[in-house]
Amino acid sequence: MPQPPSKPVLASSIRPKYDELGVTGFYASSGATYRNPHEAIIRRLLHQVALEWDCDLSNVLDLACGSGEVTLSLRELEATVSGIDPFTGAAYLERTGLQTEPLSFDDICAGALEGRRYSLIVCSFALHLADPSKLPVLAHQLARVSPALLILTPHKRPALKLEWGWELMQETMLERVRARLYGSVVDVE
Repeated sequence: MPQPPSKPVLASSIRPKYDELGVTGFYASSGATYRNPHEAIIRRLLHQVALEWDCDLSNVLDLACGSGEVTLSLRELEATVSGIDPFTGAAYLERTGLQTEPLSFDDICAGALEGRRYSLIVCSFALHLADPSKLPVLAHQLARVSPALLILTPHKRPALKLEWGWELMQETMLERVRARLYGSVVDVE
């Protein structure tokens, strides 16, 4: 007998679950049903950024892709998108029809993206969750595979530093969600 669909995780329940289970524990237990509660804002912000800023959407990496909020929004703009997330593969597949690659921030720090090239990396509502001690290495690894990184965040964090391989190019805010476009300062051959 088929199982009924799982109930999506509500925005009001995420922060207490982070506190109770930790970020990894939360996504390990809820990844298949996770939905970003700010999807409508993400969509509007991505469309605004694509119109106003010079973003190459030819080969986009949706980093920590969740259930595909960014991928679905960018596909409306005719972008070619692939997703990476170690926890939400089932939710991403269900909503986008695409497989996600199950790489974590730790995998990327260890060089899992070596030799790849993306026109743009988009990380929505996730990079502020990276271990602060690993963020410089993670940022540098990302700078080696893409000339541009777009971070959508409900926080002021993370603010990437030049010595980590990124220079802030543009910034805007919509309904308390920030979009920051960084340009890579790392030479990639």
